[in-house]
Amino acid sequence: MVDDEDKRNPNGGTTVVSLAEDRVAEEVEVLEQVPVDEPSSLEVEVEAESAEGITLGDVVLGSDDTETAGVPSDYASALAERDSEIQALKLQLEDRNGQFARMAADFDNFRKRTQREREEQEQKIKCDTILELLPVVDNFERARSQIKPQTEGEDTIHKSYQSVYRQLVECLKRVGVAPMRAEGKEFDPTMHEAVMREPTDKFPEGTVLEELQRGYLLGDRILRHALVKVAAAPDPVIPSEEGQVVDSEG
Repeated sequence: MVDDEDKRNPNGGTTVVSLAEDRVAEEVEVLEQVPVDEPSSLEVEVEAESAEGITLGDVVLGSDDTETAGVPSDYASALAERDSEIQALKLQLEDRNGQFARMAADFDNFRKRTQREREEQEQKIKCDTILELLPVVDNFERARSQIKPQTEGEDTIHKSYQSVYRQLVECLKRVGVAPMRAEGKEFDPTMHEAVMREPTDKFPEGTVLEELQRGYLLGDRILRHALVKVAAAPDPVIPSEEGQVVDSEG
């Protein structure tokens, strides 16, 4: 440190350092007395209100070389890239959902078609099997109508095969087979097959007079059409010149 004696001038007056310090103190005192301009309460309130509604979405990002509102430009590009990836994944998910819905519909249609084909196949096999047994039923019915037992032994044989016939008919009933019983009914081309026509005035035209071969149904399906004889209109009668009545064939 420099001694006070070294700071004095040769003439013994006030030192240079002391004069400088006094001058600085005076200037500081003057500056402290000058009033400092402060923002009014209205300006502070306006600035606070303008800053309240700002969100991240309102921040406008500048170019790649600048940063706006404290958000880096590379962060914004990463957000845009993630958004595009999300949109792509959404489209992929919708496509997969559509494919799954189509596959589910196709499988349901396949299941229904397979079940329907299986039922039809089972029904066809049943019908074919029953059709093979119907001639046996026909033979039993012919034997019952034609054979007339005379002795006790013949009657015993007759009853024995009739019990077999009844057992066969009961088995067919249990699987859903039913006879048509067409005799006396109106001729139905969907169920009956007319093999004979007999002119008569005792029954209306188109009435089934006789069932030559019995038809059978399996539920609503026709197993075998009935062979029937159908009533026809009687031949017209033409009077002769002598007043005698003759038919048209005469």
